[in-house]
Amino acid sequence: MPRVKRGTIAIKKRRTLMKAVKGYRGARSRRVCCAQEAFHHAQHYAYRDRRAKKREFRSLWITRINAAARTCGISYSRLMNGLKLAGIEMNRKVLADIAATDITAFAKLAETATRQLATAN
Repeated sequence: MPRVKRGTIAIKKRRTLMKAVKGYRGARSRRVCCAQEAFHHAQHYAYRDRRAKKREFRSLWITRINAAARTCGISYSRLMNGLKLAGIEMNRKVLADIAATDITAFAKLAETATRQLATAN
């Protein structure tokens, strides 16, 4: 069986790794062993935090909607229930944007939700 020399492949793997960790500080950007560990941690954090980001934004939108709803005299849960009963299908991202930019339109939505809750009971 002929001898296989893998030097070129190993060098290519190291080169791509070192290119990926170019901006890291200290040994993390110079030593292959440290760079590899730092790179794996970074990839893990990036994967985890892409999912956490979605949760954080949803929480932010709910907080903004709740604050605007309270100024209109209704709680967040009652507002969402009223909008659902009224058949207004609007996601939290859009509602939070309306609450932040156009308070009069949001007040009309809150009024619609309040009216719908009153008729439902």
